[in-house]
Amino acid sequence: MRIPSHIGIIPDGNRRWAQKNGMEKHQGYHFGLKPGLELLHLAKEYGIKEITYYGFTTDNCKRPAKQLEAFSKSCVEAVQLIAADGVSLLVVGNSQSPAFPSELKPYTVRTDINGGGIKVNFLVNYGWEWDLSSIGENGNSREKIFENLQSNDISRIDLVIRWGGMRRLSGFLPVQSVYADFYVVDSMWPDFIPQEFYNAMTWYDKQDVTLGG
Repeated sequence: MRIPSHIGIIPDGNRRWAQKNGMEKHQGYHFGLKPGLELLHLAKEYGIKEITYYGFTTDNCKRPAKQLEAFSKSCVEAVQLIAADGVSLLVVGNSQSPAFPSELKPYTVRTDINGGGIKVNFLVNYGWEWDLSSIGENGNSREKIFENLQSNDISRIDLVIRWGGMRRLSGFLPVQSVYADFYVVDSMWPDFIPQEFYNAMTWYDKQDVTLGG
């Protein structure tokens, strides 16, 4: 079976899940913590070398203050849970903004935790414009473009999996995702079950990956 080296995870549907279950929108983010850790363990079992989670974007900061506080808190808690595993952790986002959680600043440089292991990237207060802001200053070859990304320590993505049924990237690492296969799970992120991950791996194995060649 062909396994993707690097997968990107868009964990969408938290707010819709909360409303469906009689809660306020902001309460849904907390219920996305356990799925994130469970997915990490599955990725390790499969031998995936790198995984990138979409935490929150600069555009998400336009949401009501209660939601901003909730998803920021959940990102901190998610990183703390992940940090209990053996991982090589990196948090990528505009850390100069007040919206960036101060607790995560130590991880804006890749850090091996508990002996290191699978590369885990977490996008927090991430914006594609911010990521590409230095491109063009030192040439525009593929190599130079990649070198000048704010996210240049994140490798090319083989497979993006999005929960919540939406068919869009929402600004997720546009350069690294340029040749990624895109798999959509219709169920919402807090309802995650392992079979959804297995289905994505089976689907990916059947794709004709050419990288444009």
